[in-house]
Amino acid sequence: MADTGTVRTIVGIVGNVISFLLFLSPIPTFARIIKDKAVKDFKSDPYVATLLNCAMWVFYGLPFITHDNTLVITINGIGFVIECIYVAIFFVFSPGKKKTRIIIELLIEVIFMVIVILITVFAFHTMKTRALFIGILCIIFNVFMYSSPLTVMRMVIKTKSVKYMPFYLSLANFSNGVVWMIYGLLDFDINLVLPNGLGALSGLIQLILYGIYYRSTKSDDANDVSGNRSAVELSST
Repeated sequence: MADTGTVRTIVGIVGNVISFLLFLSPIPTFARIIKDKAVKDFKSDPYVATLLNCAMWVFYGLPFITHDNTLVITINGIGFVIECIYVAIFFVFSPGKKKTRIIIELLIEVIFMVIVILITVFAFHTMKTRALFIGILCIIFNVFMYSSPLTVMRMVIKTKSVKYMPFYLSLANFSNGVVWMIYGLLDFDINLVLPNGLGALSGLIQLILYGIYYRSTKSDDANDVSGNRSAVELSST
């Protein structure tokens, strides 16, 4: 019988795969931006925010913060690189004012990360206190990230249409939350369990709404469901 460590590793690998696919889900959006050579009404905010979120989780997974969280580092490290590419594309095809905003947002994030790192290293001297401090910050970020789909869910209820809430994306979000919640439970890491439990709940509600309103979605909308992407991008862990 496999021990807990082996099971946790397998679950983490599955979580890496699902999260990687979620990170790639905005590709159609960026293909359109590159094709049009303009960002138009698309917002860079979700990608800039996810960039910071990934950086925080990479830091959380480092050996002097927590133990045995290599798989948290790998997927968020990959996510960080992917988000950098997304933000770079936004920057290249944005007008002057939007470019300035992106630069300011990135500078704020860099300053924030430097402050967090300095506080963690010099104010906290045990792994327990460091993990608690970074974990609380990560939970706060993830709660905000997972609350974002509320806008889409409200739109579904209001319009009685699932056009802007693709089934497979909702299923992936639900699966992602469940897998990483299990990963956290296997090591009793509340900082992983809490936000991903909320993520799983959010995904479950999306699936329930999909089941309720799919039949009431107009036929022309239903044909577009698989081709649309929610404006919401969730973090990987």
